[in-house]
Amino acid sequence: MTDYNPPQDPLVVLHDDHEVLLVDKPSGLLSVPGKGEHLADCLMSRVQAVFPQALLVHRLDRDTSGVMIFALTAHAQRHLGLQFEKRQTKKTYVARVSGELGEKTGTVDLPLIVDWPNRPKQMVDHENGKQAVTDWRVVRSGAGETRVRLMPKTGRSHQLRVHMLAIGHPILGDPFYATGAARDYPRLMLHSETLQFRHPDGGQGMRITAKCPF
Repeated sequence: MTDYNPPQDPLVVLHDDHEVLLVDKPSGLLSVPGKGEHLADCLMSRVQAVFPQALLVHRLDRDTSGVMIFALTAHAQRHLGLQFEKRQTKKTYVARVSGELGEKTGTVDLPLIVDWPNRPKQMVDHENGKQAVTDWRVVRSGAGETRVRLMPKTGRSHQLRVHMLAIGHPILGDPFYATGAARDYPRLMLHSETLQFRHPDGGQGMRITAKCPF
């Protein structure tokens, strides 16, 4: 783990009401506190400084930016938690990956498990891994890289990062899975662009977007 120097950007609120809060998480900031005082600064604590009642629903990797939802009531936390658990939410990510993909769309269906000696890294394991599925679609490619939209069907740890690596196109700037020139970027080129969910009060469909910063 590299030294933890999280960005000091002000909190960007994308939407808030009586039940839910959606914010744009910056890359390099933990979602929840890590072990030890030096890893205490995180999006959760910054959110609770402004919205003391905020409750955790899901997480994004430290190096991933983009849409993250918090519940503002216990009811909303249960409601949203079930939506994530039952895979009723829809997430779209934008990534820049190494190399140019030949096809325009595809699906990666490879089971994942934690790589214990090298955690927090994950790896493909056909015997013991848990099902992990990612749909991808090329936005544009050229100059040795491709911009893709990634639509995970499951929510495994590091899923998008390992799946892109597995098909030979690691995400640029990935400190865990990219090597050589593909690693030499100022940040992980992965951004949670949109989140679709049902509002806990009444079930209305909502779609919240955070503009991609790269």
